[in-house]
Amino acid sequence: MKKLGVAVVGTGFWGRNHARVYKELEETELLAVCDINAERANAAALQFGVKPYRNFGRLLKSKDIDAVSICTWSTSLAKEALKALKKGKHVLVEKPMATNVKQAEKLLETAEKEDLHLTVGFLMRFIPGVQHIKEAVESKKIGDLVCATAKRVSQWPERIGDVGVVKDIAIHDIDITRHLFGEDPIAVYAKTGRMKHRNFEDYAQIMLTFKGGKNAFIESNWLTPYKTRILVVTGSQAIMKLDYITQELTIEDAKETVQPRLAWREPLKLELQHFANCVLKKDEPLITGMDGLRALRIAEAASKSSETGRVIKLK
Repeated sequence: MKKLGVAVVGTGFWGRNHARVYKELEETELLAVCDINAERANAAALQFGVKPYRNFGRLLKSKDIDAVSICTWSTSLAKEALKALKKGKHVLVEKPMATNVKQAEKLLETAEKEDLHLTVGFLMRFIPGVQHIKEAVESKKIGDLVCATAKRVSQWPERIGDVGVVKDIAIHDIDITRHLFGEDPIAVYAKTGRMKHRNFEDYAQIMLTFKGGKNAFIESNWLTPYKTRILVVTGSQAIMKLDYITQELTIEDAKETVQPRLAWREPLKLELQHFANCVLKKDEPLITGMDGLRALRIAEAASKSSETGRVIKLK
């Protein structure tokens, strides 16, 4: 089978992870890396045995490169993704996809016009426990879905970010709740604030209301002394709890508590393998550009709710 020629743009911590996985996958051939920092680009190129670029435009001229991962600063993701789409490259763009909804809409419009795959880096969906919960919700093994609670907290990240916690980490849980509920929320209420950071919010509590009175509660911050990544999904007959870090899943009902044995899998490897196979086989991706756009719209509504102190209703 033909391998997918790929490149990674942005060789920070997460970009190097993308490059590593592409080197490991049978479906892909990593051909190049790109970074505006020549030292970083050269170091990554040497590590993975590929060609370094500082100029993304020059990289895009390569006909051997079919697809790119965009792993740059959050505020430049949309700009670089748009360049790639206009040059006929399939794109996996890291979350939050764009600085604002208007930029995200432009990406969707361009991808559709050029008939290209556009997917967003919501790798939590590829964790086996999330897929197990999704199946249990759809088959009503836990009864009727009542609510979901997500907690994603840690100390301030070593990397210096250019967005706050809502678009950087809470957006993962916004996407997961959309995925599990199978619909978009109808209203958002949020409280965000700054304790340690001067420019961006470093804590957020977000409540999403869905049809039929179902709710999701999301807590995110960069203030706690240890890292926690937990999802709890409550049904009318059982509760499911997932630790994203260990991937341990616990299911509790009136009779027993069980922990299914789900093999630990690297979600990034599953995500990039899925992306490659979707391009090679022309399959529909699990996560589309529209998923990214809708999660970003909800994130912006959360920020607006906090600023105004009001519930923001969504169309």
